[in-house]
Amino acid sequence: MAVDNLLAKMTLEEQVALLSGADFWTTVPVPRLKIPKIKVTDGPNGARGAGSLVGGVKSACFPCAISIGSSFDPALARAIGKALAEEAKSKSARVLLAPTVNIHRSGLNGRNFECYSEDPHLTSEMAVGYIEGVQGEGIAATIKHFVGNESEIERFTMSSDIGERALRELYLPPFEAAVKRAGARAIMSSYNRLNGTFTSEHQWLLTQVLRVEWGFDGIVMSDWFGSHSTVASVAAGLDLEMPGPTRDRGEKLVAAVKNGEIDAARIAESAHRILDLIRWTGAFTDVEMRAEVAEDRPEHRALIRRAGAEGTVLLKNNGILPLNKNDTGTIAVLGPNAAEARIMGGGSAQINAHYSVAPLEGIRKALAGSNAIFHVKGVANNRLVKLYRGPVHIEYFNSTDLSGAAVHAEDIDLSERFWMDPISKTFNINAFSARVVFTYTPEADGVHVFGLVSAGRSRLKVGSQQVIENWDNWKRGANYFTAGNDEVRKGVTLEAGVPVQIVAEFRSPIAGDGGLHLNAIRIGVELPLGEAEFEEALKKAQTCDVAIVFAGREGEWDTEGNDLPDLRLPGRQDEFIARVAAVNPKTIVVLQTGGPVEMPWIDNVAAVLQSWYPGQEAGNAIADVLFGFAEPGGRLPQTFPLTLEDNSAITGDPAVYPGKDGHVEYREGVFVGYRHHDTRKIKTLFPFGHGLSYTTFSWGRPKISAEAIGKDGLKVTLNITNTGKRAGADVVQLYVRPLAPKVERPDKELRAFRKIRLAAGEAKQIDLCITLRDLCRFDEEARCFIADAGEYEAVIAASAEDIRHTCRFRLDEDWKLSVGG
Repeated sequence: MAVDNLLAKMTLEEQVALLSGADFWTTVPVPRLKIPKIKVTDGPNGARGAGSLVGGVKSACFPCAISIGSSFDPALARAIGKALAEEAKSKSARVLLAPTVNIHRSGLNGRNFECYSEDPHLTSEMAVGYIEGVQGEGIAATIKHFVGNESEIERFTMSSDIGERALRELYLPPFEAAVKRAGARAIMSSYNRLNGTFTSEHQWLLTQVLRVEWGFDGIVMSDWFGSHSTVASVAAGLDLEMPGPTRDRGEKLVAAVKNGEIDAARIAESAHRILDLIRWTGAFTDVEMRAEVAEDRPEHRALIRRAGAEGTVLLKNNGILPLNKNDTGTIAVLGPNAAEARIMGGGSAQINAHYSVAPLEGIRKALAGSNAIFHVKGVANNRLVKLYRGPVHIEYFNSTDLSGAAVHAEDIDLSERFWMDPISKTFNINAFSARVVFTYTPEADGVHVFGLVSAGRSRLKVGSQQVIENWDNWKRGANYFTAGNDEVRKGVTLEAGVPVQIVAEFRSPIAGDGGLHLNAIRIGVELPLGEAEFEEALKKAQTCDVAIVFAGREGEWDTEGNDLPDLRLPGRQDEFIARVAAVNPKTIVVLQTGGPVEMPWIDNVAAVLQSWYPGQEAGNAIADVLFGFAEPGGRLPQTFPLTLEDNSAITGDPAVYPGKDGHVEYREGVFVGYRHHDTRKIKTLFPFGHGLSYTTFSWGRPKISAEAIGKDGLKVTLNITNTGKRAGADVVQLYVRPLAPKVERPDKELRAFRKIRLAAGEAKQIDLCITLRDLCRFDEEARCFIADAGEYEAVIAASAEDIRHTCRFRLDEDWKLSVGG
């Protein structure tokens, strides 16, 4: 289909129609000209399709981005991208809303788990691999969030105030690589403002940088409800307002053109790009939008399991790992994440996974037939009251007070419902009510806690008693992307084995509720753990040969919409780990978090594994590493500080974090993560790039290809030998250090890396390249990148702190690169 010819046949109204979504997930078709609609889908670790954030058609759940970043393996990212493109096709989607490449400015960002790294080079390499994998299958990737979305606090309005040097050196490079190297077809603007202007209407960002300097020819779409204007956003270069139906475009934009507020040629440019995206995805020749299906592919299962192990980081090991499956003795499997499969973070990254494997299940499979595994939970780590899982009946009313006859009913298997689209063509998603009913049978006597969260108004009855009133007293809080209230809790005494009917009533939000217009309800019920289970777990740890504590967080903590309160493990987990270690010297801690945590017990445990959120094969992947069926292939993509206060964004000044008066100031500039710790000589808990192996490696002395770097760059060559008794992988990292910088610069910066897999006794030569761009800093006055003449070191390291060799070289004269170079 010739896009130019098609565009010429379109009326202004039809062109404008293309610039907004039709609904939550599709673009607007133009039947007269046989222009089809296309579907987009979240997200980074799975293709959810058009279903709810909870429930819906099942999909494969892959490891989260920080786990993929930990692999230091762009080829793995490429394989995952390819598989996710296949998943997108199963949902009849042509655009995948991923990857997320914002930088880990701190460990508190609620979406830290969705992003690859604190380092722009590592982020860029992983993103390029991922995008190539996705787009190689004809699915368009959407790199996000452009730019400065490093926190979830006041995310819809906060201005990220970032100097141009930090933007050019840290925050923009992954997007630049995605455009120039991977040919990304779409970019999503962020919610926040950048230096005072919403990114969705930021002329400098969307036109000057993206299109003029980088040559981007794809589409720019808003984050959902993230556009705020009719003329300014279009003029700045925002092509697509999402979701639909339109709020600020449509008739308003047609009128703006006719009134001379914006040129019709600008509308045509954006419409042309939308048409070109439709053409690129093949939708003109394959117009059918098929029903979404769940495709549980064996090859995807295998890839997820392998990727989970590749991203697992062995932080500490006193020789206890790997465990010998034939001689483990008795094992106490403890902690809140042992029997719960923590496979993903929260927010828009959620999907309805085909299945999930908990670590306890994975261990039992690994030790099939063993009677030596004992499980006690001991402590809890959930932020919200536990969901009820079982039959739930919902009745719907086309009124806001449950009046009239029910117009629809459905049965689901979870006490949470998130409504994105109308349940029928006659149903008003903005003015409805619902009654949610299920029967709960307690397993033990005691005071059970009920929790109620809603985006919209709600109330809860337990039996005949109204327990929670969240209707007239509803207040917007931290849940459901800040469109829901803070959880309201109430204790009710229940008797074991005696069923009780639970009834929740819901109505859609009313004017003045603020935030996004979302509809959701969540009903939790649980009998809280007491001291008896804590003590029972300690006794089991004391009597067993090995204690494995599965600790960390889950998707209610690591989630879009909220930042974390601190870097401590929630609840009593730190105390629990310390007390388990005190009674069992063979204590192994397996952490599942979306970022760094403090570890006050680190000196007293035998081993620590960081397993992040590794997808639906979580328990199998973790067991593979614990028992040595797979190597712990990960290296930290983010610095683990000793304490939160060691982070460069945590200064005690709220203007720097979390923000003040609508602005958050990135005063640390380029000194983020290891750049901060290295340069300021601040001790870490575990440095960037750190990760241990089950085998040993010998690194030969590197050779550098020349004493002076020229236009073709330099090459550093060295030999790596596996000196151990088993196969394994090592990651060689190359940092560049200016020896006499003319301005303040980080001590060193990652410029190349290589993951190398070797059999026992095997040796290989690897090459690492340095370019002139790798020497550069950004000069705000000259508005260009400058490599200063002088002496440099190529630092060959196993982590930011584990330096193995250095090679000196020089640049004989200053070298400059324009921003469009």
